[in-house]
Amino acid sequence: MERKTPVWDAPPDVVELMGDVSGNELNGWGESGERQPTLVMWANPSKLAHGRVQERMTREFLDHPELSGVLRTDDRHEPEPIAPTALQINPERWLHDLTERAIGGSGENGEGQVELVGVARVRPEWFFEGRSSPLSTIVILGVVMDHAELNTAPEHTSAIEVHKQYNRGTAAARLLADWIRARGYDAIGHGGPGAGPIQMVPAAIAAGLGELGKHGSLINRDYGSSFRLAAVLTDAPIAETSPDSFGVDDFCYGCRVCTDACPPDAIAPDKRLVRGATKWAVDFDRCLPYFAVSYGCGICIAVCPWSKPDAAPRLAEIMTRRLAERAD
Repeated sequence: MERKTPVWDAPPDVVELMGDVSGNELNGWGESGERQPTLVMWANPSKLAHGRVQERMTREFLDHPELSGVLRTDDRHEPEPIAPTALQINPERWLHDLTERAIGGSGENGEGQVELVGVARVRPEWFFEGRSSPLSTIVILGVVMDHAELNTAPEHTSAIEVHKQYNRGTAAARLLADWIRARGYDAIGHGGPGAGPIQMVPAAIAAGLGELGKHGSLINRDYGSSFRLAAVLTDAPIAETSPDSFGVDDFCYGCRVCTDACPPDAIAPDKRLVRGATKWAVDFDRCLPYFAVSYGCGICIAVCPWSKPDAAPRLAEIMTRRLAERAD
């Protein structure tokens, strides 16, 4: 089936900044072997293949008076010291207390509050190439966005909402890490949009926060794709949460909403082989130029049927029922 809208063409100046290095190749498209991902964006631009594009995008953000106010340009944080005596409670109690604290926040104003919490054991292949950590557990946090603001993409108002929630997720991760450290265990919190040491999406899938959608982002059974992630790496003995399967693959195979809405036509109708796994993967080389000139875009997750307010629980119920009927 052909697209109903014309494909956007990247401006020559952005194409020139991208150079001859393919982000898809760096990401491992077509590779049958498993390996750690190569860091492509959202770190020190001098060390990145597409660092010049990142610098251009950053300048546009800083030049916009409303956007510059939500960017963390001097983002320094000193973690609290680790208490000398480690708290001795069982993993299930750890999970209960940590979840209650993260969802409830740390104060009367709800500071540090999130909507989603999951826990998984760290896997080496989640770390970016050349990075690692002795901390064996990852706590994934989800912060929900205002869909009405997100739905203004690709206008700057959508980017403001995205960065507000990234800031909220980062603050929550750091507060939760300090809460863990006060109980005698090491913990380091980080959020987006800058890349941390580890990929959060595969960890979030393992922790039960959702399934991977055709648009390359998570789909959660309650909030669709209208949320952002933050994470805490720790050595605290916290019980894991289970993956959640509710029929996203079946839905995405039969849906073309994000595919047709993507201006640069970066979302394919089928999965791809990427570093040994067959999965949904967005064409980085098509996506990046539009992403760079449209305040980070976000159209695909805004138009996703799962992201519409109150739609995800109903869709999850329908798709889960279909999965059960097929199993019978």
